[in-house]
Amino acid sequence: MNWQSTIQEIGKSLDKTTFVIVDLETTGGAPHLGAAITEIGAVKVCGGVVLSEFSTFVNPGHPIPSYITNLTGITDLMVEGAPTIEALIPDFMSFMGDKDETVFVAQNAPFDLSFIKYYLSVHKYAWPGFPIIDTATLARKVLSREEVPNCKLGTLAAFFGTDTTPNHRALDDARATNEVLHGLIERLSGFDIYTLEELLAFGKKATSGRSREKSPEKDQPTS
Repeated sequence: MNWQSTIQEIGKSLDKTTFVIVDLETTGGAPHLGAAITEIGAVKVCGGVVLSEFSTFVNPGHPIPSYITNLTGITDLMVEGAPTIEALIPDFMSFMGDKDETVFVAQNAPFDLSFIKYYLSVHKYAWPGFPIIDTATLARKVLSREEVPNCKLGTLAAFFGTDTTPNHRALDDARATNEVLHGLIERLSGFDIYTLEELLAFGKKATSGRSREKSPEKDQPTS
């Protein structure tokens, strides 16, 4: 038995892996500069089947800039009666589940993680250490520039023909990212990748064949 087939036998099959795809809307680009979360959307999926969804507005504690409202459609009135992020953390982390069972997925994951980790820290919670998959990074590795000119969410959603069109709202963008993820997973068979362990190792390899796009991967400046 060769090494590759042994790894695939002992590893966790991708079709048995639970992914939680997360998207945030925010009032700005950096939490340490005062930006806050206005909306959380998340989709939990295993074997291509959606198990549950999480969606809520978040009261950011300050007015939403007009350009953000123009981009997302989220107004101060919409978040006025929403819970604060401090109140939402327990429910959201319960939805995420156990780090040994759940894989965190996001488009341009460092952005979403910067807010999640910041507010966990502020409110005295530890980051559980979920395995992380960034669909933008993964797309750069499995799609050629002839197929897609960039790896923004809108471009990837159009390429894979997702049922949900990204629209700068958290749950819809999480749903679109979920469909993009599964389109990318189908492509991974061409790289002989069938387990979570192989995918995580593949994701750490240096990107080849594409240059890294400098514009935000979600087609928007803040989320």
